[in-house]
Amino acid sequence: MSYYKAVDLLRLAELATARHLGVGLTEIEEIFQVDRRTAQRMTKALESVFPHVETSTDMERRKFWKLGGGDLRLIASQGIRDAELTALEMSIRRAERDGSSNDAESLRRLRDRLLATMPGPHKRRAEADAEALLEAQGFASRPGPRVVSDMKLLSVLTEALRAPLELKIFYRGAQDSSPKERLIEPHGLLLGTRRYLVARPSNGDGRMRRFRLDRIHEAVTTPRTFARDPDFDLNAFAAQAFGSFHSDTEFGMVEWRFTARAASTAKQFIFHPQQEMVEHSDGTLVVRFSASGLMEMAWHLYQWGDQVEVISPKSLREMVEQHRRDDFPALP
Repeated sequence: MSYYKAVDLLRLAELATARHLGVGLTEIEEIFQVDRRTAQRMTKALESVFPHVETSTDMERRKFWKLGGGDLRLIASQGIRDAELTALEMSIRRAERDGSSNDAESLRRLRDRLLATMPGPHKRRAEADAEALLEAQGFASRPGPRVVSDMKLLSVLTEALRAPLELKIFYRGAQDSSPKERLIEPHGLLLGTRRYLVARPSNGDGRMRRFRLDRIHEAVTTPRTFARDPDFDLNAFAAQAFGSFHSDTEFGMVEWRFTARAASTAKQFIFHPQQEMVEHSDGTLVVRFSASGLMEMAWHLYQWGDQVEVISPKSLREMVEQHRRDDFPALP
């Protein structure tokens, strides 16, 4: 049995255990994206590997396969996979960021119960792999409008980040008329309105660069592994930008002054991880940080209407000055 078929069989066993009536052929077809003949072969394999599987038929003469408690303990001993643990950890952190403390605590308890079923060495490995992937993916994802993700591309990038493996990508830069082949060493993802892969060229100067995911036409892993830069800090790298876009020529001190009316709302925001806030006696609030990405700053500042003034840089002040409205009924 191939690796992928074994994984599908374990997943089928999990479904047969979790469903009250068991799992049926129609559900197998939908979940695994297979035809009826393949679904039937999968149930034959389930019966062969798990001889205690029970079958039943409902009023519509549909057949179901069900695994009992003993088989559940067998499956539980498989533990939680690193990708599943990563998704669970990301959900916990999103809930914490959103202020949903009850949801975060419930998810933490679920994570702990799942980890408790695993033998010590497997548990430590899953936690280490999940933590590495979490660090690589970063945590700049936000609610609101976003570019639709290419799930096949994200799957390849996740595999390359976890290993790590060199990537061959076909990338169309801003000045390119057609995609060009590039070999890169991926170090992380920046998740925002636009998503970027952070990587260094395999035979370049060692500097990290951003590659927009929507401009990657194809990506495949190569057999070559590489050593991650031990001095690279994804959070520090991301902090060079206000959002996802970074430009060395734009990078510098940014200073905004919010009116007394907007100050209490602005104090609830983290505009930048290294921001400094100063409250003045007239009720205004000044926010300072160093970053680039003037266009993304302008997009954000528009939401505040005339309740914020750009003190610096001059180029950003000129960019937003003619777009400060006084008729917005609410603050962000």
